[in-house]
Amino acid sequence: MTEKIITSITEKFGADILNIQQLDLLTITINKSQIVELAKFLYDSEELKFRFLTDLTGIHLPEQKEEFGVIYHLHSLENNVRIRIKLFVSLENLHVHSLTSVFLGANWMERETYDFYGIHFNGHPNLKRILNVDDMLIHPMRKEFPLEDQSRKDKNDAQFGRTKLV
Repeated sequence: MTEKIITSITEKFGADILNIQQLDLLTITINKSQIVELAKFLYDSEELKFRFLTDLTGIHLPEQKEEFGVIYHLHSLENNVRIRIKLFVSLENLHVHSLTSVFLGANWMERETYDFYGIHFNGHPNLKRILNVDDMLIHPMRKEFPLEDQSRKDKNDAQFGRTKLV
């Protein structure tokens, strides 16, 4: 099935496919402008039948030129096959097309990704914060923000398994 997926996607999207890897899942990196078309193609294909969006999340890789990514996991329940689709965007252009027109379940996941990473999903019906307070000024999963308050003096690192080895 993997070869059929690769062949179908390559024939349809050609140069817009930036990378294909067989990791734990077949992983396809695509040009961000083609994400809706790819999702529709995979959904509508009578042979592939990727009709379930399992997960959608963001990542922040500050060492890369296009440092923000969106990762989608799709599942063909009938064929019992899962694939991963990735796309990347730069800090200067944090916009991706929404998949809510293909998968209604993308609604919550896109809001969560916006909330935590600041990635805007163009065409989303209600893109606003979902888990953090509305007036929060940051997107807390970005790596530019520390996980802990570094100014705290009341922490005992030994309680967190961070003791110095002698």
